[in-house]
Amino acid sequence: MLWNVGEAVRIRDVIGALEEAYPTGLTEDWDAVGLVCGDPDSVVQRVLFCVDPMEATVDEAIDFGAQLLISHHPLLLRGVHGVPADDHKGRVVHRLIRSGIGLYCAHTNADKANPGVSDALAGALGLTATQPLVPTAPGADTGLGRIGELAQPEPFRAFVRRVVDGLPTTAWGVRGAGDPDREIRRVAVCGGAGDSFLATAAEAGVDAYVTADLRHHPAGEHLAQADVPGASVPALVDVAHWASEWPWCQQAADLVSAALPDTVEVLVSTRRTDPWTVHAGATPDPGRALA
Repeated sequence: MLWNVGEAVRIRDVIGALEEAYPTGLTEDWDAVGLVCGDPDSVVQRVLFCVDPMEATVDEAIDFGAQLLISHHPLLLRGVHGVPADDHKGRVVHRLIRSGIGLYCAHTNADKANPGVSDALAGALGLTATQPLVPTAPGADTGLGRIGELAQPEPFRAFVRRVVDGLPTTAWGVRGAGDPDREIRRVAVCGGAGDSFLATAAEAGVDAYVTADLRHHPAGEHLAQADVPGASVPALVDVAHWASEWPWCQQAADLVSAALPDTVEVLVSTRRTDPWTVHAGATPDPGRALA
């Protein structure tokens, strides 16, 4: 889009840039994306990007002087009957409106887009993404998760360290499940909760699968398949949900910045909205008996 000198950028212009990059047609039926509050005709000079629309990120938007907050997670995903100011979600809505800040959410449409959330995660880990893990259609370049490759293979213990170094630090940390000496080259990643794709990652023949919110039983049952002759069982890397999606914020900020005139400033939130705050008592050897 061409801009006339002095022409104001409005919320609708930012939305247009976002929806060109993250088409709403990719959104899952259960999801809630789009403009939550704010006037599409309001002028925008500063935009903040975050994973979670919470009071902490609203504070940051206010401090930045933003007129628009872009979040990955929806604020009002489930049906609501009101947004009273004495409720958490209601407080967020009221503070945004009182501060003259709009809120726009890009969720599963950003997950599936090319590039999208998992491309940003793959890039943070030094992977060259090649294809979706779960394409929207056979042969499509859009879909959930990504499969990528390292420039050079490395032991699993080194790959887990790579994940630690590539993502923001959280109390949750990074957990690996697999032979520390296993050679890792081809990797599947999925930003957010991805244990529903454990079997898909195994079918893809990757060496490792990086995602968030892995649960005990699905992970254990996945790893147990290694005893089945001929089975391909990727090693697992479990990261904090927030950390797995935070790299997308910079991707989205760069896309908006490139699409709009330089009168619009963008900022990526640095507030850790991961809910976990304490981690203690790690045991490196899972086979060691209890004392």
